[in-house]
Amino acid sequence: MVKQLLSALAFSAVASASSAGDIPDPLRIATEGAYPPFNSVDANGKLIGFDVDIAMALCKEMKANCELVAQDWDGIIPALVANKYDAIIASMSITDERKQTIDFTNKYYSNYLAIIGEKGKVAGANDLAGRAIGAQRSTLASQWAEDSLTGKADVKLYDTQTAAYADLSAGRLDAMVSDIYPAMDWLKDNGGYELSGSAIDINDQIGIGIRQGESDLKAAFNKAIDAIRANGTYAKINAKYFSADIY
Repeated sequence: MVKQLLSALAFSAVASASSAGDIPDPLRIATEGAYPPFNSVDANGKLIGFDVDIAMALCKEMKANCELVAQDWDGIIPALVANKYDAIIASMSITDERKQTIDFTNKYYSNYLAIIGEKGKVAGANDLAGRAIGAQRSTLASQWAEDSLTGKADVKLYDTQTAAYADLSAGRLDAMVSDIYPAMDWLKDNGGYELSGSAIDINDQIGIGIRQGESDLKAAFNKAIDAIRANGTYAKINAKYFSADIY
């Protein structure tokens, strides 16, 4: 079900309209707004985070007039297909299943999974049997949890990462499966918890979602990704949020 857009926050990357091929004007870009440090909403209701900064940098590189909108995760692909916006920059993994419905650009960062739990409580991915394990619904983390733990552990899925963190903090979960960078961000303010065991490499690449058949837009995004990697813009944004290059 397509959920109603929560909010619309416009930004103008440049004063002029798009001049590159068939890029829509305005170019509407969706993000979730509930996945720090990649996308969230600050106290003033403004969308912020790595995804947002990357979106703005790409729009500037493309000389595109852009609008940024916030959309619930479970409706983010249906709303793209329904032309509510033109692209998704929301830490979305490139998967074969999603490619049946939408297309993707090249990656703009790489991701790993991690187990987080109370300090000393869980040893890692091989120590989850018989426990209550949480993950955000419709993510690679939830897919890994269901594939690896169904019948072995009590897997609980949540509409948002924030809701899963809340149950972990309240003791209703023994551990969570999460993308590693949001987990590390959450751990900064939650000293009683830790990354449990090693990161889980699932060859997860994060791309920009677009509608199928929009080759000009895909090419423009790919060219812009390469450009901000080459000119140092990506490195500056990366350093704002992370201590190592996540590309």
